[in-house]
Amino acid sequence: MDAASPILERIAALHPKRIDLSLGRIERLLEALGHPERALPPTVHVAGTNGKGSVTAMLRAMLNADGKRTHVYTSPHLVRFNERIRLGDDSGGTLVTDEALTEVLARVEDANAGEPITFFEITTAAAFVLFAEHPADALVLEVGLGGRLDATNVVERPVASVITTIGLDHQAFLGPTVGEIAAEKAGIIKRGVPVVSAPQRAEAAAAIERQAARRGATLHLGGEDWAVAEENGRLVFQDGDGLADLPLPRLPGRHQLVNAGTAIATARAAKLLARPASLEAGMTEVDWPGRMQRLVRGRLVDEAPPGAEIWLDGGHNPDAGEVVASALADLEERVSRPLFLIAGMLSTKDPEGYFRHFAGIVRHVFTVRVPNSDAAIEAGALAEAAGAADLSAEPVASVRTALRLLSENWRFEPSPRILVCGSLYLVGDVLSQNGTPPQ
Repeated sequence: MDAASPILERIAALHPKRIDLSLGRIERLLEALGHPERALPPTVHVAGTNGKGSVTAMLRAMLNADGKRTHVYTSPHLVRFNERIRLGDDSGGTLVTDEALTEVLARVEDANAGEPITFFEITTAAAFVLFAEHPADALVLEVGLGGRLDATNVVERPVASVITTIGLDHQAFLGPTVGEIAAEKAGIIKRGVPVVSAPQRAEAAAAIERQAARRGATLHLGGEDWAVAEENGRLVFQDGDGLADLPLPRLPGRHQLVNAGTAIATARAAKLLARPASLEAGMTEVDWPGRMQRLVRGRLVDEAPPGAEIWLDGGHNPDAGEVVASALADLEERVSRPLFLIAGMLSTKDPEGYFRHFAGIVRHVFTVRVPNSDAAIEAGALAEAAGAADLSAEPVASVRTALRLLSENWRFEPSPRILVCGSLYLVGDVLSQNGTPPQ
């Protein structure tokens, strides 16, 4: 067990991981801590439904290649909480140590003095303390949920606000329509601060445009103010500053072109990079575990059918299902293999909407209950949702069970392609079982 686990478990027990969007509690706590949020390095604030993590990872790769020590804050984690807090140093950043995390959480808990607070708020405050106390040149700060009332939205003047692709997710907290969700995400836009947006559906773009106009913020909207495309096996980006011809992102999937374009547009709009060549590192050196990640070695790989490909993706809403299914269709075009899903999801998601995009490309779905989650959909109910989306499906006890059944009961030529999907918590459990957690 990590050294930080006992204090994290105690804080989670005292302050459950419930979602209760508000800024009042964290503002009070940050005041008690001496306002660390006012001592952060130049900050890029990233919101959105899908693509936040990929854009954040690309920006980190660019900034590191440019010689900038870069802090990064992301959520959730896959295996260890420490993944959420990366402290910048000359080597590209290191995850916070258990000792440093334990010490800062104890300080923040003392400063909170038993007042009402959520788990995300107290851990975000701890991250701000660490970022303020460790010198760096930049911070890439990912929103937890929404934007307007997210605990990260206390940074008064970032160097750029970023909004990745907006879709339907967390409707109970953000609103039932894409337009309403976009308005909540656009709550991170600050007066006079450039805002970069991925290409959006019309109603989402309209909400972002309205908020940018209210705030007097220059908007760089994908599809209007910048464009990105694949040409002859290269990424071509163009905006008002000219054209960039770059390698394709190393992260698989056509959707990563849009994420790459969003990261490039942000770097240019905020004038983050001293060397334009650093853009290339955002494509070639980016690493973002759990998103169309291929497992090439490990304990679970050894238990899969011989020669099988195993992929992981933690996307969990219908738009994520669409882009992952598209990525798998591209893989099928290049190398044809029978495709199987091992899926687990939480009860707050739309499983039928997610599965619908895999009709016609998936041979069979094994459904599992996401481990260690009170909000997990039971495997039987998830199999019914997959069946409602016209997929062949059956519930099984675990990912290991699914791999064993594939090895024992199915015969393939060529070997299968297996995607573990539907939940970052499930993907994290697989990485842990496989012995390949994020570094």
